[in-house]
Amino acid sequence: MNFDFSDREKAFCKKIKGLIDPDSRSALAKLKNVDDNQIRNALLHWLKNLGQAGYLTLGLDDGRNYVGLVAAQESLATISPSLFLSVEASARIFGRLIAIYGTPDQKNELLPALKEGRLIGAVALSEACMSIENNPLNTTGVPVDDSFQVSGSKSHVVNGPIADWIAVVGKTEESLAFFLIKKDSEGLSIGKRLPTLGYNGTAISTISLENCHTPSKCVIGPFDGKEPLKIVRTWEDQILTAGSLGLMQRCYETALTYAKNHRSGGKPIITYQEVGFKLAEMLTLLQTAQLLAYRAAWMAESGDSEAIVVAHCAKVFCTESTETLASQALQILGGYGYLGGNAAEEGYRDAKYLQIAGTSSEISRMKIGDGVLGRD
Repeated sequence: MNFDFSDREKAFCKKIKGLIDPDSRSALAKLKNVDDNQIRNALLHWLKNLGQAGYLTLGLDDGRNYVGLVAAQESLATISPSLFLSVEASARIFGRLIAIYGTPDQKNELLPALKEGRLIGAVALSEACMSIENNPLNTTGVPVDDSFQVSGSKSHVVNGPIADWIAVVGKTEESLAFFLIKKDSEGLSIGKRLPTLGYNGTAISTISLENCHTPSKCVIGPFDGKEPLKIVRTWEDQILTAGSLGLMQRCYETALTYAKNHRSGGKPIITYQEVGFKLAEMLTLLQTAQLLAYRAAWMAESGDSEAIVVAHCAKVFCTESTETLASQALQILGGYGYLGGNAAEEGYRDAKYLQIAGTSSEISRMKIGDGVLGRD
């Protein structure tokens, strides 16, 4: 088991970091205060840059998780968590769905634009709440001639207000299917951007469909069973795990820099033992989370039979550790940390989303237990 990065992987991560200069970081930080069109234009700009760098194609064609991919994702999430979430929802969830399950025509139409950053995708899964595991799937597609009339509603759709295409999961004659809905389709209503606690630079909304006409050529499936839905959820969990590493790195670096430069009692606060201990605990959490996330990716890459269980372990540990680390960062920053707009304060708010999105911490623990008992 080797978590060492190749020279090529190291150079690629450095390349991703180099794409965004200080002025760009400042502009990205302001996304939370702009409208949907401005977020869309900013996202398309960065998708194009990331596409030219080769970031958008990572793990796309085979759907596999890789150690090098996690490292690249961590690099982007450290720079801008909101940009990371929007990019990954388009490339690694919508893109993988097309690449793995799409028809040849769907791949030819959508994948080139996705890989080049000319198209924004979204996937709409959850309905009444963010969980899909214990709630019925009420969105339906009724066959009519050579098309479907899709009706239903979805909550918490990342990129919902700005996507060119939305893949909506639903049922048709009791079989699972993904309906590819274009943004200007008749019968599609996109709600206003939701006022979320964290990830304020990401456009998240509800959508509703009422007899939305969807040609048969725009349907992925139908499938027997729910295996594709489980796999899409796994992709989402992998993204959230990698995103947590970026948030932890971001909060740790903010606290460390502040501790070195802020003075109290005539000396930098990092010289105080209590602050040093907190930084030591934060670094320990960060390093442990990285090792577990990389191990989960390595197991997925090598096809290990326990990869799914370890992925759930990584999702739980990494996302919950992010909240702990962000809280400690706020404590070190003191009064400054309590003010809005700094990376530690934003990270603390963002961290909660990581625990409830995808497979929640509670359901992940149940799945880990089922895996230990051999129920999967």
